[in-house]
Amino acid sequence: MKMAKKEPKISVNTSGKRKTAIARATVKSGKGRVRVNSEPIEILQPEMARTKAMEPLVIADAMNRLATVDINVNTTGGGQMGQVDAIRTAIARGLVKWNDGADGDDAELRDEFLRFDRSLLVNDPRRKEPKHQMGRGARKKWQKSYR
Repeated sequence: MKMAKKEPKISVNTSGKRKTAIARATVKSGKGRVRVNSEPIEILQPEMARTKAMEPLVIADAMNRLATVDINVNTTGGGQMGQVDAIRTAIARGLVKWNDGADGDDAELRDEFLRFDRSLLVNDPRRKEPKHQMGRGARKKWQKSYR
């Protein structure tokens, strides 16, 4: 039986979601540049958001999986930290899919991401609970007294 040759990848598209934020990442061969909404990730503000968005990059760089790829991420919807969580999920998924082995993905990199934080590869399904009647929010109710 003949083994089929693997064709080199041109690009890999992945996505990440958090609340109503959506991030779409495109991973292609390059020089290790990462851009978020057409700007380098190094100038993402505030600093805490930048640090959180770069977590998968630090892990992948330590495993020598980042130097030969360029990553472009576009985000829409949600707030600032929701977008950052979506960005890190999209980047991590893209790197795992790009560095694939015989089984379809990079098991070593995937295991390292899961060991660090499960939300790097799995979307967070939590959403805001809607406001209900008889109260000011989702859980708080107007006080009543019968005395």
